[in-house]
Amino acid sequence: MKNLGKTIIFLAIIVLVGIVFIFGGVKLLNTSNNSTDSNTNASSTSGVINSSNDLFTSRDLIQDVDLSGATYYTLSDNNDIHITKEGVYVITGSANNVTIYVEAGDEDKVQIVLDGVSITNTDLPCIYAKTADKVFINLKNENNLTVSSTFVKDGETNTDGVIFSKCDITLNGTGILNIKSSDNGIVGKDDIKITGGTYNITANSKTIDANDSIRISDGKFILEAGTDGLHAENNDDDSLGYVYISGGEFTISAKDDAIHGTSVIQIDNAIININAAEGIEGTYIQINDGTININATDDGINAAKKSTTYTPTIEINGGNIKIVMASGDTDGVDSNGNIYVNGGTIDVTGSSTFDYDGKAEYNGGTIIVNGNQVNSIPNQMMGGGGKGEKMMNFYK
Repeated sequence: MKNLGKTIIFLAIIVLVGIVFIFGGVKLLNTSNNSTDSNTNASSTSGVINSSNDLFTSRDLIQDVDLSGATYYTLSDNNDIHITKEGVYVITGSANNVTIYVEAGDEDKVQIVLDGVSITNTDLPCIYAKTADKVFINLKNENNLTVSSTFVKDGETNTDGVIFSKCDITLNGTGILNIKSSDNGIVGKDDIKITGGTYNITANSKTIDANDSIRISDGKFILEAGTDGLHAENNDDDSLGYVYISGGEFTISAKDDAIHGTSVIQIDNAIININAAEGIEGTYIQINDGTININATDDGINAAKKSTTYTPTIEINGGNIKIVMASGDTDGVDSNGNIYVNGGTIDVTGSSTFDYDGKAEYNGGTIIVNGNQVNSIPNQMMGGGGKGEKMMNFYK
């Protein structure tokens, strides 16, 4: 009996050690997956979009197109261009009431080169990609595309963009594209990628609007939007509708959101200057580097529950971010969930600089609140108090 008792105790110890080891191992795995870098104190659920290597093909990044074997078109008034098969098509000239249609096969890749083009339409897109595997628009010299009045439907399709694509579309090149629109500027029903070129877009609604994603690796952008500047939203799948930026220079003026992504917004690097009602709005917002200046009249950076896939989160790992808020009921950095500051510099000026409903972790970087460097993340709205009252308590 004594030996049996010792055996039972010994086995119990082995089981207990095994349980501790297993759960300890799981915890270590989870900690490793949630780390943003080698800093073991950094907290996040990073890696939501991955890197630019996963988001752009080698052809997306080619700025100078091989024109050997290309087909050439010169525009003329009231004469549409119909592209029905894979190939490279160079468009030149000026015309009124002309649409470049792409109606190619589902496996076809179509390359359009705009070389000093000027198109002015009343109610139809200047470029309308109906069918293809993918459409590339390459810019050479300066190009002007305008739609001046109310867009008309194509059957059941609301063609509401100067460039309107029902398939994946990539814009690149070394030229300039000027767009003026009575509705939206560039509309993509799948992915929109931009890897080069200069874009001056003025639109009564959104300047760039995509269903699945907006992915930008380079380019210069001056965007004036009646609603949103960059807008990605998929009404059928809220895990999509994301914005990824890894480079470029942006000046965005918007009457609503400058950058809006239903699911995720990830900024790895860029120079971004914003004047808008809301600067950056999404469910999960991750800023890893870049220079971002925001002047806003509602929220500077806002993480709201727009996607069921992610917890509202603002994660700042690097970069230089300056936010200046208008007076009134405004928040500089507002999360309906969590805030993680792991690096970079964030300088916020306003009556309510930070507001969050979940947890906030300050693991690295520099935080400046109304000109004063602080060592924690304030929460002006915590406990339902007034913003002015919470600011006074914070500095006591």
